Amino acid sequence: MGECFNGDPAYVGPYQGSLTALFNYPMFYTISDVFGGHKSMYSIRNRYNAEAQHFTDIDALGVFVDNHDNARFLNRYSNNKTGIKQAQTFALTSRGIPFTYYGTEQYYAGGNDPKNRESLWQDMNQSSDFYKMIAAINAQRKASKIWNNEQVERYVDDSFYAFSRGEFLVALTNNGSTQQRTVTYHPFKEGETVCNIFYPTTDCQQVSGGVDVYLANGESKIYVPQSALSEEVLRLTEEIAYVQ
Repeated sequence: MGECFNGDPAYVGPYQGSLTALFNYPMFYTISDVFGGHKSMYSIRNRYNAEAQHFTDIDALGVFVDNHDNARFLNRYSNNKTGIKQAQTFALTSRGIPFTYYGTEQYYAGGNDPKNRESLWQDMNQSSDFYKMIAAINAQRKASKIWNNEQVERYVDDSFYAFSRGEFLVALTNNGSTQQRTVTYHPFKEGETVCNIFYPTTDCQQVSGGVDVYLANGESKIYVPQSALSEEVLRLTEEIAYVQ
C-alpha cells in the first residue's frame, strides 16, 4: 500500500502503475469536504468519475478518514461526532480497502503530527457507542462479503447518498438534520423484509416498490435482508447506545 500525499487523481493515479495499491488521498479530501464541510453529495459521484480516468483499480485503493499525517477529522471539524460517524460508515462500506486509524473509535481529536498520535492504552473503551458501531459495520460487511459486489449508486442529491454492494444498502446524509427519502432503485426483492443493522430488531420493513429511508439527526443506516443479518450484529446492537 503506497502513499502519495496529494488530492489530485491525475497526479496520484499514475503511481498505481508501479504499485498494486495506494491510499486514496483524493477520496480522503472528498470525505472530509462532504461529511465535515457539508458539501454536496454529488462530490462523491464526481470524485469517482474523476478517479476512473486516472486509476487502474479503484477497488485496490485504501479508504480512510484519519491517519498519522493529518490532524484528525474531529480536530478539523469542531468535534463533529455525527459527521465522523457518517464519514466512517462511508469509508468502511465504499469501494476500496478500508483503513481505520486507531483512536478514531474513541473520538480522538488530535491536531497535526505528533498531536494525532495519542496513546490509546488508557482509553481503550470497547463499550463506547462508536467502537460498537464500527464493530457492527465490520461484522455485517464480513457476513455480506460486500467486496465481492460492485458498488452501485442508488440515489444522490445534495444532502442524501445511497449505494449498494450486493444486498447491502448504505444510506447517508452530510449534515445533522433529518432526511427522508424513498429509494426505488434498490437491490432487494419485492416483498423481502430488510433491516437496518444498527437497530436490527426494531427498524425493519417489507420492501414494496422502494425502501423508505428515514435518517434522524444525521444518522446513517445500512439495510440488509433480515435473513442475512450477522449474529455478531445482533449481539452488538443489543448493547449499542447510538448517540448522534
